[in-house]
Amino acid sequence: MLKARSFHHIVERPLFYKKEESILIPFFILSESIIIKTNMFSGIIEGMATVTAIKKTKGNIDFTLTCPFVNELKIDQSISHNGVCLTVVKTQGDTYTVTAMKETLDRSNLGLLKVGDKVNVERSMLMNNRLDGHIVQGHVDETARCINMKDADGSTYYTFQYPLDKEMAKKGYLTVDKGSVCVNGVSLTVCQPADDTFTVAIIPYTQDHTNFCNIEIGSIVNIEFDILGKYIAKLYHFDKK
Repeated sequence: MLKARSFHHIVERPLFYKKEESILIPFFILSESIIIKTNMFSGIIEGMATVTAIKKTKGNIDFTLTCPFVNELKIDQSISHNGVCLTVVKTQGDTYTVTAMKETLDRSNLGLLKVGDKVNVERSMLMNNRLDGHIVQGHVDETARCINMKDADGSTYYTFQYPLDKEMAKKGYLTVDKGSVCVNGVSLTVCQPADDTFTVAIIPYTQDHTNFCNIEIGSIVNIEFDILGKYIAKLYHFDKK
């Protein structure tokens, strides 16, 4: 039986083609040994989880949290935490545990978390649901710092700054006006983009139901640039060769 669980990490056997009567026909070998584990998010936050315990093991950190849907979680399920895709490794009572490795900690703000901190969480998408945000992989690209907040007659403008890297920008690691960006797991629309900064507008509902309520000038957030922009940049690079 083929076990398909949304886009993410593991493909244990490649797909191939069978030639019949000079026509290439795609087909799959259906077997218990084939596991395709894939995960994708939309950037629509389901709630906030609270960190209840932190345990360091060599270069890894185990985070134990509680959240509104903790009783629905199971081992091996993928959850976005501040935009970082992490796998549930343990459930116990009203808590669950995930593990972040050194690569994840180096690229994200998870290493800054303390017991009691709030984390934006989202379960991976069901393929028959609407995509209300944008395609989010849960692979954080880097962190950014909040450098300005401005009232917008009820809403709030947040401006974030990230390290300028022109070579990475050529590969699609940048923002564009009215484009999408993921900040701490939240799907947002960009306004006023510059070489190393961008601004987003946060409505009161998002402010109240995500950890944007705790972001202030100087706060460090996770950002994931739009995957579609990265693919377009890659195709443009090959087209120029």
